[in-house]
Amino acid sequence: MNPFTKIPKFFKNYYFLFGTFFIVWMLFVDSNDFTSQIKMTQKLKGLEAQKDFYIQKKVQVLKDKEELSTNTELLEKFARENYLMKKPSEDLYIIVTED
Repeated sequence: MNPFTKIPKFFKNYYFLFGTFFIVWMLFVDSNDFTSQIKMTQKLKGLEAQKDFYIQKKVQVLKDKEELSTNTELLEKFARENYLMKKPSEDLYIIVTED
């Protein structure tokens, strides 16, 4: 008794076997398989979120630059706070708090 006689003729068809092999190959073995596509899609979403964040930061920096170039009082405040600049007749004390 041949065990292959119980297999339906459809499953012995060359095109069915090749098609099944091709689908399995493309889903699990190929370099662009299904799991790789999912990982790349997730990475793309993360990179697009970073892009949006940096675009917003760029707009904010350009707005601050424009304000600093037009407002001298704001420029002085910015220089004092960020670069610890002072007038020649002033003394500057820096208080550092430890957590």
